This record gives sequence, structure tokens and C-alpha cells, in this order.
Amino acid sequence: MTSGPRGNSTSRAEVTHISEHGLWVMVAGRELFLSFANFPWFRDATVAAVLNVEVAGPEHLRWPDLDVDLALESIEHPERFPLVSSARSDGFPRAPASTAQRKGAARKRPARHE
Repeated sequence: MTSGPRGNSTSRAEVTHISEHGLWVMVAGRELFLSFANFPWFRDATVAAVLNVEVAGPEHLRWPDLDVDLALESIEHPERFPLVSSARSDGFPRAPASTAQRKGAARKRPARHE
């Protein structure tokens, strides 16, 4: 005997509140808080973009309008997932340091006597 095709997922995610500090999302019977300090992509987003959230997997949310995908674990424990960017302030990626630059950075400069 074979089973019929799978139906659509009935799991939903819903943004329940937005404040000046962050947003709350209800998913899988849990309400999770996403602070703007830990999740800066939402701070300047439109309300419509923030409200458009999807369950992308059993432990995964997606905001398609913002191109943001987050594991629930990263929302529950943001300290385990520090924000690290290789972008410079002008928006371009940083070039990797050369071996000479890395060695020079490790050396101490001699003290100047005046």
C-alpha cells in the first residue's frame, strides 16, 4: 500500500508584535523575541516585509522580502551566533590580509624616544 502525496505544511509563523526594541514571532507554540540589537536587518524594514514570515523548515524561518533566513536556535541563543561581517563601512568586502601584513600586525613597534 502506498500513501497519497504529502499535503501543505500546516505550521505557521506569525509576527505578533513590533516595538522600538525588536519583534516577537509565534512559531510552533513558542513566542520568540528578536531584538534589533541582535537582528539589525529588521530595524529599518517595512512592517509589511517583517510580517511576511514563512516556516522554511522544522527549525527555520524565512523573511523572503528581506532575504533573511534564521534558524530558531539562533533566535533563542543569539550569543552563540555573533554577527560577523567582512564588509567595510563603504560596503565593499575586505581583502584578506597578506602573510606579510599578518606578520607585521603581530610585531610590536619599537618605542620612540624623543
